[in-house]
Amino acid sequence: MRTVVVGAGVGGLAAAVRLAATGHEVTVFEQADRVGGKLGSLSHQGFRFDTGPSLLTLPEVFADLIPDLADHLVRLDPVVRHVFPDGTILDSTSDSAAMTAAVRNALGDKAAGDWSRVWDRAGRIWEASWRHVLRNPHPAPWRQAWRLRDLAAIRPGSTLRAATRGLDPRLRMLLDRYATYTGSDPRRAPAALLAIPYAELTHGGWYVRGGLARIADLLHDRARALDATVHTAMPVAGIITGSGRVRGVRLADGSQVPADAVVANADALSVYRDLLPTPPRAHRLAARSLSGFVLLLGLRGRTPGLAHHTVWFPADYDAEFDSAFTGRLVDDPAVYVSVADDPAVRPDGHEAWFVLVNAPPQGPVDWRAPGLAQGYADRVLDTLAARGVDVRDRVVFREVLTPADLEARTLTPGGAIYGTPSHGPRGLLRPPNRGPVAGLYLVGGSVHPGGGLPLVALSAEIVAATIGPAVASRRGCPSSD
Repeated sequence: MRTVVVGAGVGGLAAAVRLAATGHEVTVFEQADRVGGKLGSLSHQGFRFDTGPSLLTLPEVFADLIPDLADHLVRLDPVVRHVFPDGTILDSTSDSAAMTAAVRNALGDKAAGDWSRVWDRAGRIWEASWRHVLRNPHPAPWRQAWRLRDLAAIRPGSTLRAATRGLDPRLRMLLDRYATYTGSDPRRAPAALLAIPYAELTHGGWYVRGGLARIADLLHDRARALDATVHTAMPVAGIITGSGRVRGVRLADGSQVPADAVVANADALSVYRDLLPTPPRAHRLAARSLSGFVLLLGLRGRTPGLAHHTVWFPADYDAEFDSAFTGRLVDDPAVYVSVADDPAVRPDGHEAWFVLVNAPPQGPVDWRAPGLAQGYADRVLDTLAARGVDVRDRVVFREVLTPADLEARTLTPGGAIYGTPSHGPRGLLRPPNRGPVAGLYLVGGSVHPGGGLPLVALSAEIVAATIGPAVASRRGCPSSD
């Protein structure tokens, strides 16, 4: 069975591995000159930066895709260091008892009790989501299968902010941040997103030696070992259909490639706006999630007090969401910094910093406007300095990546990292993996079950299982069954 995969992001590569392992004749076309999609990297004068995800959770979902992945992983403790506006520091850990003790030590007995109650609810949400949503190819009817206890925890229609009402404001900030993992506003995102911190802090956070972009390289190697063909710098311009099913794809040079199935690893809006124009579907996807403004910094010396991941919160977190979702630059943003203690990503005596702040996508803000990106980069560094971490005189390399850059590099509309935001009662329901014509499937962070490396890998598993094997699975290779 001839299968074309459009895009060599993590979802596309994972689908290619699974399909090639079950006998499909797989060809992948990637418009960029390298694989990885949003899981990119940049190297400069001995520095190596991840330009996308900087934390891996649930590595077990990659176990059969990359059998030796565990050899490359480093478990992080703390997972994240949180620095609050009043100077309080709280380290998150995957040891539940230790996490409760850390909350008690930092914030007091009442906060620890409140944390335990919220955490119990988060656990019930996670278990229900894992059973009924994240691996279910048909997410629409999943509420019917939930038990009353599950529904009591999830409370459909309740928001993440409502779920944290009454908590210590610092704990609420900590949990609000997880809405941004789906590019969303915690005041409008569903309470079910409590599953995200539960998964991260219960199952642990991980770093990949050499940088997380190595996951894409390892998937690429695995796909080629299974005889999948991967073409880079070969954009797909359209999906060809006939008699109600896909017939192949049309490349940007005008040539056509026949296929029995097409797996689109592109933003769902790009699929339904550009590759297979379907205006009603495209219209429903017009709202864009948050994007990110990124600074890649090469610094002289070492910075005391940092964890692998550290976030500094602003005094008014709601003002950040007010700005970002109304198309304005955030004056006083939360600043997230990832610094790997890994000799493979920095010269001796230096640090490689990945700095991220939430930002509106390209469109509401014209990130290409002269001077805007560099001026905002200066503001982010000034913000860090005001919070006690002044690195401005130690910078030996600086690269700025805006939502416009992400849009240009990955063809993601607006550079919106997660496609559409998870807002409203149906916020968890992403576009389905099965397309509107037979033989078309969608994979990646903009479709079911959602964004983030593990969910993208699960979307590939769902797609491969839906397509089914062309032949019996090869020994030692992943099966979608």
